[in-house]
Amino acid sequence: MKRFLSCVLAVSMAGGLVACSGSNSEVKNYNVSYDGIATGNVSSGVSVHDPSILEVDGTYYIYGSHMSAAKSDDLINWTKVADGYGKSNPVYGRIYDVADKSFAYSGSKDSIIKTDDGKTHVWAPDVIFNKTTGKYYMYYCTTSTFNASNLCFGVSDTPEGPFEWQGALIYSGFTGKNIEATDVLDYVDEDYAKKNYIKGGSYNYEDYPNAIDPTVFYDKDGRMWMTYGSWSGGIYLLELDPETGLVIHPEAAEANNVDAYFGKKLLGGGHISIEGPYIMYDADTDYYYLFVSYGGLTSNGGYQMRVFRSKTVDGEYVDMNGAYPEKSAQHQNFGLKLSGNYKLPSLEKAYMATGHNSAFVDTDGKKYVVYHTRFNDGGEGHSPRVHQILMNEEGWPCFLPYQTQGETASENGYAEDDVVGRYYVINQGTDISSDIANPFIVYLNKDGSCDGKEVSGTWEMKGGTYYMNITIDGTSYSGVFCQMKDEAGTDVMTFSAVGNNQTISGVKY
Repeated sequence: MKRFLSCVLAVSMAGGLVACSGSNSEVKNYNVSYDGIATGNVSSGVSVHDPSILEVDGTYYIYGSHMSAAKSDDLINWTKVADGYGKSNPVYGRIYDVADKSFAYSGSKDSIIKTDDGKTHVWAPDVIFNKTTGKYYMYYCTTSTFNASNLCFGVSDTPEGPFEWQGALIYSGFTGKNIEATDVLDYVDEDYAKKNYIKGGSYNYEDYPNAIDPTVFYDKDGRMWMTYGSWSGGIYLLELDPETGLVIHPEAAEANNVDAYFGKKLLGGGHISIEGPYIMYDADTDYYYLFVSYGGLTSNGGYQMRVFRSKTVDGEYVDMNGAYPEKSAQHQNFGLKLSGNYKLPSLEKAYMATGHNSAFVDTDGKKYVVYHTRFNDGGEGHSPRVHQILMNEEGWPCFLPYQTQGETASENGYAEDDVVGRYYVINQGTDISSDIANPFIVYLNKDGSCDGKEVSGTWEMKGGTYYMNITIDGTSYSGVFCQMKDEAGTDVMTFSAVGNNQTISGVKY
């Protein structure tokens, strides 16, 4: 939806909801113009694709595909730590010392399953500090084709490496001819494997996962888990042994979607676009949040971030409608869409293909999403971004519209004069396309009304907090106000709200 036909914004003052209406006689400008609004440089100084975040004593590290890594002390300006394939890479390079092992199955032209392009592929790393061993563990994948991959891990004494290759964990993309080159038959019998994992002589990728995009986390009880998967059979979950870093294979439970080798299936299947899983536990809401990306990863591929949540680590993970995508589902209808393609004032270029995120709760309790974005500049260059998320009253994340610059939402709320005024508003919708969510103008008026070219309705805010509720075309949205800086460093009032799996955002100028 690019423009609202009608809207109702309801925000309760002093704990009560009041429906207001009315019009204002003042002359208003509903035309979208960026004249007089300063723009900021949207480059972060580094290129880290699929960034996964780690905080160590006030320094933030991001690790990405193509063996890249960077660090920052403010989540805005990043310094390159490593980049590129080869032994000289200070973070990842040691895997080449044992290339006969690390690439034995997939990831190079010399693997059992050859790479499509004859090059080396080490993708989507995630680093965690292992509280049991006191070392840093990197989980990553080597990959040869769209479904033939191998999850591996390495260990280092420091977050900057070098990470020493420890072994392979999970294999995918095997056939009946090369399954014995994997460890699959150590956990399931051959008849089961060939009946389920093999289809028409090839790997059954529509029902079982691509062993790629691993991320590792602790649950609230201190147990260690790994979620992984990209397209193919969907997103899976396995427990890890913190003493060894190895997978703990579960007992099969078909009724609960638990496979003895691959683990618990959480979402997806049927080779729909779903990848880059990341699970964050938030003690404030007592929910586990499962972030994934939909769409194609190119700038015009509709790449975007979605989120589901669960009260238990192994699911069931559901969206705002209590649903989740299954095999061959129309998955654009499932999952809260946090961000896709959009343009706002102060951005030199529209953000495109915002996705493959990680997330974390910082030491001060603030919550952040870390992702990469491309731009509508005709190229495929990408840059990492960090945005704060605020939980609404119902415990769903609201994605603040600009990258973080140290903003802190006022727990006591904002004065009426701070929030009334002229807003540039975008609706991210739920589509998966190259379309850009461009802003339109909405006035939030002192008499409780809101209006624009094709917008009419009401608004109010909840006194003593930063919470707001919005209803648009019969759809209710629950959100937050937050004063922050735009990309040019200008102080602006913003709001972000979610409802029916959509995110809407507004910026006051």
